Amino acid sequence: MAVVPVALAGRPYEVRIGAGLLAELVPNCTGRLRKRRVPLVTDANVHAAWGAVVANALAQSGHEAVWRILPPGEASKSWDALAATVDWLLAEEVERGDHILALGGGVIGDLTGFAAAIVKRGCQFIQLPTTLLAQVDSSIGGKTAINTAAGKNLVGAFHQPALVLADLAVLDTLPARELRAGYAEVVKYGLLGDADFFAWCDNNGAAMLAGDAALREYAVAHSVAAKARIVETDEFETKGARALLNLGHTFGHALEAETGFSDRLLHGEAVALGMVLAARYSARRGLMPKASAEHVAQHIAEAGLPSDLSGLGLDCDGHALTGHMLHDKKMDAGTLPFVLMKSIGAAFLARDVDLGDVAKFLDEELAR
Repeated sequence: MAVVPVALAGRPYEVRIGAGLLAELVPNCTGRLRKRRVPLVTDANVHAAWGAVVANALAQSGHEAVWRILPPGEASKSWDALAATVDWLLAEEVERGDHILALGGGVIGDLTGFAAAIVKRGCQFIQLPTTLLAQVDSSIGGKTAINTAAGKNLVGAFHQPALVLADLAVLDTLPARELRAGYAEVVKYGLLGDADFFAWCDNNGAAMLAGDAALREYAVAHSVAAKARIVETDEFETKGARALLNLGHTFGHALEAETGFSDRLLHGEAVALGMVLAARYSARRGLMPKASAEHVAQHIAEAGLPSDLSGLGLDCDGHALTGHMLHDKKMDAGTLPFVLMKSIGAAFLARDVDLGDVAKFLDEELAR
């Protein structure tokens, strides 16, 4: 088992990475499960695949799993789902010192973490991420949120987990599309600040996706360590460092909004295409060599992820897509910062981007 510390002042926690952690849930949560009844939030797909393993692990140590099972997908990151989850936690008489368990991908982690942040002004929670994307990104760092009609993740809170258990065994039952979507967040760490890791992805990404256990552990542990370093430096995204983790997300969130936050475009797929667009826009502005941008696009395509905007079949123009960006939570004094690249492994925050120019660029990409 690999253990990556997240060294935040006053509330440090560990990310434990290895196969079989869910089956050994109670020993890994020593001192955190205070009551017989343990509240767990999950979705129907994850419950069908891993609910029995978790329930049995708890029962063997005298605990009882109490489930809140939500429909899978981004639609569960809603006001209604949040309100119902909060009411359920209150009915279960959850106390501030209790730990709520989030068993699922980014949707479940975000929703459960937000509910934990607001129930009784803050309860504890544990992340049990069951997707590659959640293991390498969303389960670490304490960003929790729901979606609204105005856009993605616009209502939420910073609320750090007490522990993250990334069981690599769950990746064996993950649908191939979900696995590929999570890989986008792995590649992101190479693109934003680690050219050597992007080269590692070039050489090992396909084998990792195909199931090589050692490569999967390395990819997850390396990604988690990279995110932990950034979160430790800039927990609340006020210094600029953490904003680099949004590489691909400004474009990606606009695409998710245009496709209705649906299974038509998974979050990781949107981020993958968003990174390609960020690279190509950087090249268009003369910031990044065009060959490097196309290297990014080729890598994304070879991983089975969307790499061309025209391939989505959207019925909109660039202006419509930039319209979604106006609701981005990173807007600052009417300006939207973009994470762009000078080269592979050298991302930076650009505050001089004209959305009209972005709209023209997107029109060109839609016409490819």
